[in-house]
Amino acid sequence: MFSIKSPRNYYQLAGIRSQAGDYLSPLSQHIYIISSTQAWQAVNPELEKSLQAAGIRYRLALLTTGCTDEVTERLTAEAQQEGASLILGVGGGQVLDVAKAVGNALIDNANAAGDTQAGIAIVTMPTLAATCAAWSPVTIIYDEKGGHLRSQPLGVMPELVLVDSEVIARSDVRYLKAGIVDALAKWYEFQPYQQHNPDSLALDMKALVARRAVDVFLAHGAQALVDNQQQRVSPALVKTIDACIALAGMANSLRDSLPTPGFAHAIHNRLTHLPELHDWLHGEKVGFSLLVQSIMQHPDGKPDAELLALLRQYDAPLTLSPLTGERGEAIRTLAHGIKFPPACAARLPFEISPQALEKALLATEIG
Repeated sequence: MFSIKSPRNYYQLAGIRSQAGDYLSPLSQHIYIISSTQAWQAVNPELEKSLQAAGIRYRLALLTTGCTDEVTERLTAEAQQEGASLILGVGGGQVLDVAKAVGNALIDNANAAGDTQAGIAIVTMPTLAATCAAWSPVTIIYDEKGGHLRSQPLGVMPELVLVDSEVIARSDVRYLKAGIVDALAKWYEFQPYQQHNPDSLALDMKALVARRAVDVFLAHGAQALVDNQQQRVSPALVKTIDACIALAGMANSLRDSLPTPGFAHAIHNRLTHLPELHDWLHGEKVGFSLLVQSIMQHPDGKPDAELLALLRQYDAPLTLSPLTGERGEAIRTLAHGIKFPPACAARLPFEISPQALEKALLATEIG
């Protein structure tokens, strides 16, 4: 089995929010928009003017929490009552995950009711390049405290991904740094599987795309940060945005019958349950988790030199300095709380156990 689960179209253009109505009107004249206050301000007044010029009616829901079951269920009911035929997500990763979840729930509801002609579409418009959520074939569900609960596969992918590089250029550079690190993870998580699974076409393609993203960051990442800080849309910034969203998302979209979940992301998932780390962005937690994975991979307990240099360049946290309480006990508890499917662990070329995790976590304490 081999499949590519990706959006139908990806458009990246400075100022595309001013043309959004032209892209959306062929799909629907009645849309339900999910955004946040900050994201909505970032794309307006241009987006609203474009929707109005295209004669599109819309209802806006502004999120104040993360992507939880309660939020997605409430907004699904509201969107269904509204009768909208397109769900537009405008914002960062959790906003886009909510939009994808709501769109898929509406489609599932329509199918369950026998209304296979409902024609509900999903469109994502990321205002940050901090994750690949605009493209990714999953929605990440969290609990009310921000802890990771599950990765929920999507039955239906977005019809369009509309990326406005001008909006992203105006965002805090911290988000781009986190997005670069999150995209780096695809290579460092997928490549180890190749050692024990050399004949998987999907895995080879995942690793090829993921490595391309790393090469983009090596060539253009430093300049992209400068351009982002100066709020300038440049070739370096555009290439970096595409690598964070499209290349990272594409790497996640390639599948076969053998799952290849990222081990660093499994560490990340546990970190989300630590209140002391709630101020860390997704990519920052992933960056620390990549460091731990790399220490586990190498018999000498030293991380990959290229990875370590990249984590430092993009300001990923390299210690768990915010942790409170007795350090040894906190790290031991963390190590035993990290879960990873045993069948997947067996396909990786390094030991995955609470003991190995604890040893690697302690190694970050002493640098």
